Amino acid sequence: MEERPWHRFYRPDIPRDFTAPPATLPAFLEASAARYPRRPAVVLATPVFDAVLSYAALARESNRFAHALRGLGIGPGDRVAVALPNLPQYAVAAYGVFKAGAVLVQVNPLYRGDELAFLLRDSGARVLVTLGRLYREVEPLRGRTSLDHVVLTQVSDYFPPLWRLVYALREARRQGDVIPRAAGVLPWRRLLASSPPWPLETPAAPGDVAVLQYTGGTTGRPRGAMLSHRALAANALQAITWFPGLREGQECILCVAPLFHAYGLLVLNGGLRLGATLLMVLMKMFDARLVARQVPRWKPTIFPGVPAMYLALTRLKDVSRYDLQSIRLCLSGAAPLPPDVAEAFERLTGARVVEAYGLTEAGPLVTANPIWEGGERRPGSIGIPLSGTDARIVDLETGSRVLPPEEVGELVVRGPQIMEGYWNAPDETRAVLRDGWLFTGDVAKMDPDGFFYIVDRKKDLIKVGGLNVYPREVEDVLMQHPLVKDAAVVGVTHPVRGETIVAHVTLRPPGGDPATVRTQLREFLRARLPSYMIPRRIEVVDTIPTTLIGKPLRRLVRETARTQLASADDPDLGHGSLAPVREGGPEEPSH
Repeated sequence: MEERPWHRFYRPDIPRDFTAPPATLPAFLEASAARYPRRPAVVLATPVFDAVLSYAALARESNRFAHALRGLGIGPGDRVAVALPNLPQYAVAAYGVFKAGAVLVQVNPLYRGDELAFLLRDSGARVLVTLGRLYREVEPLRGRTSLDHVVLTQVSDYFPPLWRLVYALREARRQGDVIPRAAGVLPWRRLLASSPPWPLETPAAPGDVAVLQYTGGTTGRPRGAMLSHRALAANALQAITWFPGLREGQECILCVAPLFHAYGLLVLNGGLRLGATLLMVLMKMFDARLVARQVPRWKPTIFPGVPAMYLALTRLKDVSRYDLQSIRLCLSGAAPLPPDVAEAFERLTGARVVEAYGLTEAGPLVTANPIWEGGERRPGSIGIPLSGTDARIVDLETGSRVLPPEEVGELVVRGPQIMEGYWNAPDETRAVLRDGWLFTGDVAKMDPDGFFYIVDRKKDLIKVGGLNVYPREVEDVLMQHPLVKDAAVVGVTHPVRGETIVAHVTLRPPGGDPATVRTQLREFLRARLPSYMIPRRIEVVDTIPTTLIGKPLRRLVRETARTQLASADDPDLGHGSLAPVREGGPEEPSH
């Protein structure tokens, strides 16, 4: 790569160029299983017990799932959707899909209704892996999809035998976590038990698509970013390279970023390549106390997170009773990192916390602040491009003119981690991939030293802790309520969440009491949308400013919402993280 201004901030042992590995993702797991067969690969930690899968066991279980998929008629290029929270089953399923040569379709387990049906239908997934308790959301949709089989697992499937029995007797039915007898429904444990544990030849090639990661990108409509084995493997190695001094077979990673997200998938792939232990904590949402309780026991050394997670831990009452000093390195993504949050977490743990930037279409990691001792970190900056990654700022109008430092334009990037394109969307692909450059849709600037800064977003996309929310999706649901005449949804900058969602609605006659209407609308939305898509603030207004053709003038709505939020007491800083966050939690495990 040609000399770039940011290269002088690299450590001498960090290469400027990067060659994508000629391997598929299963090679990561197989190599680590050969080197560290008895080392814990995945730990599911609870306050009363731990479930551990060694590298050898993870390799065997993923082999079993790959054989099971083959037995179901799944071959190279077929799509298999996985909608699971962070559980050992996720790692088994993902790498089983890769070993079968199939394509992993990442699905947020909070999705329901039309949103879930769209992803399954658009991807053409023939198999879905999800929790038994979520089948009631899937069953009504099956006729609208290409699904041949639904594989259902229970939270307890990798619990120790005694605790699995306790869960079956005390919790499974109460939680709705049961496996119904229905056509095309297959129990996870039975399916894997009937499949052999030995390796099978992986038919995928490095350039083949490994993952469909859905995102709206710059198009406004959810599209599946096609990420190849080569791109995902490259990004995992780029991330590892950025952390000098990592010890293969010795690190422990606090794996709380949702695996269905591109960020979480990077953590999974990078962790398995490193031979690290992936520490998952059993919880419905990010629970600072449950996490803090596990750190002294398992001593994680790396904590990839989001600002709301770091903040929740620093604000935890009596946090000093927990020894968090094992954490050394923290890569913060998904939302801007407030300097005071980073400083507070560093004082608490002694770790080094830096801000990074990525997007689904780039595998996802693109830039990061130097994380090594002595490396320069610049507040408010997303850092400098990783090894083998190039970036520049181009004019917003044509995208053809490269702008000098400090001028604001669109951030475009290129590197081995970039997607192949959008699934079944050639026009959208051509719009964002031009001459090898990915047009991110983010408005940014670069300083003279090559550090980049995000200024704004080119589209109306709202980023809630790294998860994409499209105003129209929320507006369409609001408009289904009989009281709502019109609706406009905007994102307003938030110091921790990145953005918070605000909805303005007008009412049909005869209207109603605003407080009562807000309560009704929240209940209505909760039944139809994931929690992170529900507006934090709903305002009943007389009119919504619109264009001549009736589209809401979001700029004016956003200005009004920003003023309202500036004077409002909004203490809940956790709702918009990658997974919902709460600062404390019960003593018992949360299933």
